[in-house]
Amino acid sequence: MKKSELQLNIISAEKKLFSGAVTSVVIPGISGSFGVYPDHAPLISPLTEGVITYVLDKTEHSLDVHGGIAEVNNGVVTICVV
Repeated sequence: MKKSELQLNIISAEKKLFSGAVTSVVIPGISGSFGVYPDHAPLISPLTEGVITYVLDKTEHSLDVHGGIAEVNNGVVTICVV
């Protein structure tokens, strides 16, 4: 993984929805959407209903979610969705 990338893992109770290196991700936190980029500070945030948007190979992808929790730590973003 390049220094300009993040490892993004999106999972649900049933399956892995996405796993790969991305350049950015926007997450629907309960206090509003927030962007995560390389070298982001560690955090844990509950999610609200909304859209997770991530950039993979210069192409934007999105995933509708109904809630969940996100963790950012050492260049790895793990999102558990419902």
